[in-house]
Amino acid sequence: MKNAFILLLLALSMLLTACTSDAADKKEEGRKELNLLFNFAARSLDPNVDSSYVPLRAGITETLVHLNDDTLTLEPWLAESWDSEDGQEWTIRLRDDVTFQNGSPMDAAAVKASLERAMEDNIAISNALRIESIAADGYQLTIKTIMPFPEFPSELVHPNTSIIDVTEPDYINKPIGTGPFAVSSFTPGTAVDLIRYDQYWDGAAKLEAARFSFNEDANARSLALESGDADIVFRPEVQGLENLEAIEGVEVESTSTFRVHQMTMNLERESMKDIHVRKAVDVLINRESIAETILKGHAEVANGPFPSTFTFAPDYPAKQTGSEEARTLLAKAGYEEKDGVMQKEGEPLVLTLLTYSARADLPLIAQVFQSDAKQLGITVDIQQIEVPEEYMAANRDWDLTTYSNLTAPRGDAGYYLNATYHPQGALNFSGADDDALTAMIDELNATVGEKSRSAIAEKIALYVDEQVYNSFILHPNTLVAYNADKVENWVTSRSEYYMLTNTLDVK
Repeated sequence: MKNAFILLLLALSMLLTACTSDAADKKEEGRKELNLLFNFAARSLDPNVDSSYVPLRAGITETLVHLNDDTLTLEPWLAESWDSEDGQEWTIRLRDDVTFQNGSPMDAAAVKASLERAMEDNIAISNALRIESIAADGYQLTIKTIMPFPEFPSELVHPNTSIIDVTEPDYINKPIGTGPFAVSSFTPGTAVDLIRYDQYWDGAAKLEAARFSFNEDANARSLALESGDADIVFRPEVQGLENLEAIEGVEVESTSTFRVHQMTMNLERESMKDIHVRKAVDVLINRESIAETILKGHAEVANGPFPSTFTFAPDYPAKQTGSEEARTLLAKAGYEEKDGVMQKEGEPLVLTLLTYSARADLPLIAQVFQSDAKQLGITVDIQQIEVPEEYMAANRDWDLTTYSNLTAPRGDAGYYLNATYHPQGALNFSGADDDALTAMIDELNATVGEKSRSAIAEKIALYVDEQVYNSFILHPNTLVAYNADKVENWVTSRSEYYMLTNTLDVK
């Protein structure tokens, strides 16, 4: 009898557990959440250092200044306003109703600590901001730059200037920001799970939870949307877009952006020091064919770093292109083709070309270039890498890299030109150190007014083109596919900065 009673209790316990589990499952199924699948695998959530910008994109962190993607103008975000009389000493007034996701107030002292931490841990941010001193008083910051810097507020749009509570030390796995979503858990290289922060200053998010997951395989991303494992897919496979568009309820958006696919040249390599070799590389790139065959027309052929819609994109002189022009240029560099091998003083021309799969079109561009170069007897060794910024910065054993970069994410030329061609630039992987070019960039940095700045930026862009410090291939559209039967209020931003917002919703 006793045993029967025990068995009855066990049965009831199992039944109650099952009911509780079912209820929990139903609650999980019923809550408003979605999964966004991104093309870069983040291994850190440190917003002040990591180049994937996932914390900002996933709505964990925010910056002081926001970029309006439509008007390309700066807007208040965590900063309520900013002004300066001389372009060197800035007064920034902060919102007084913002709290971090741990409930602590975001006051001037907290912002000061966050910016100082970003500059200490990220030399590129330190060089970009050029801050000499920061003073905090209540909800007001007084910032002095090391020189007059009229475009200083635009640098505060950069995701690496995201404001976090630095008293919470687990920056890599759980940064504490001010955004609409807080980190629930993070699996490096796989996904970050997010929960709604109910006290978000701009109104609690419509979603209760979200997952920002990663897969660098474009085909796998497309299949995830088809199977329902993902609700929004960033950069689906271009070759399979027709299949996605044929699925009922799937929306595919192709949006022009501020990005350029370029051939980055290592100016420290002996062969690439010769401008004629750089010009030969440039004329070998069949931009029209690449745009049509690899990007299926979802791109604009690039003449320079900036899309033609920008006022600071100059009119470039017409150029000869093709293999015969490349052969002529290589001859000027002392090369000739013997027995099917392009060589100089008996040494064959061999180029190491880096590429990475997170942007599926870049390896394809590398293969096309390899094939075209082979017709001239040039050997191109393609090397796959994972994180291009880390590899290019730490290694100089390469000649070329197919690289993709945002050139005007703040609607201004200064960001790209400083980062890519200034000796202290964060993205100066070419190793450009040209006094004339640096002087022009410094002049740009001290200039106020769109018209004047555009004129200087045009001059710099033409100079870079003349010196062929990099080759510009195309401006790819941002491609996003999502389940429109479920997802509401998705916006494909041209800057690619803002993705999971408090207005994003599901039906």
